[in-house]
Amino acid sequence: MNFLNVTELDHVAYVKLNRPDVRNAFNPQMIQEITQTFHELEHRKDLRVIVLQGEGKSFCAGADLNWMKEMVNFSYIQNREDSLVLFNMFEAIARCTLPVVGMVHGAAFGGALGLIAVCDEVIAEEGTQFCFSEVKLGIAPAVISAFVARKAVAGKVRPLMLSATVFNAHIAQQAGLVTEVVPAGEGHTALQKVVHNYKQCGPEAVRETKKLLNDIGNMTWEQQRDRTTHLIAERRASAEGQEGLKSFLEKREPSWRN
Repeated sequence: MNFLNVTELDHVAYVKLNRPDVRNAFNPQMIQEITQTFHELEHRKDLRVIVLQGEGKSFCAGADLNWMKEMVNFSYIQNREDSLVLFNMFEAIARCTLPVVGMVHGAAFGGALGLIAVCDEVIAEEGTQFCFSEVKLGIAPAVISAFVARKAVAGKVRPLMLSATVFNAHIAQQAGLVTEVVPAGEGHTALQKVVHNYKQCGPEAVRETKKLLNDIGNMTWEQQRDRTTHLIAERRASAEGQEGLKSFLEKREPSWRN
């Protein structure tokens, strides 16, 4: 059984979590499918954007109950290996050079916050509930913390992670997890506007910019100098950069918008 529904339309890949009967909770098979799907989409030069969303009433409820029952009997080594697989899933999304837009509704608990953290832009509908629920179970939001810390405002998200408080979309936006909050039922309209914005941009430029943003925080000042000056020189001289600059000066649409 496939736990993802992947469709494509107008150079956009729509990746939908497809376990609505359990509110799209993770299990090992879904984790494997998500990882594989993003590795495959990464190499698709015809795509411009990936949209990540959930089928049914909720975006994602975190870990599957049956999977959690199995974890109770895991050894330390088994838990470590299991956690590495989960980390690799989040990393596959985060390192994907295509922009990833999250469309969140209903609820996003536990590991779902990790999915949100690795999206480049997140639209959340009013009424969506969020929770870093791990500490209520005596565990920790450990794997997702590496990705949440890169995106969220530390002073806003720390108490949410430490207290497992249920919070709304506006608090998620203040914490830096959500980009835009829209009325319930209007997520699709907002999503199309966001997707349109990405498709206006040079596809190679978007990918190279995402690579840079992923890497620059781990660079020394000298490495940042070398990487950034090389990238702008390379982009200006590239076919896409030349087309973009010429179309701007000639007051016409660049070729990638046709």
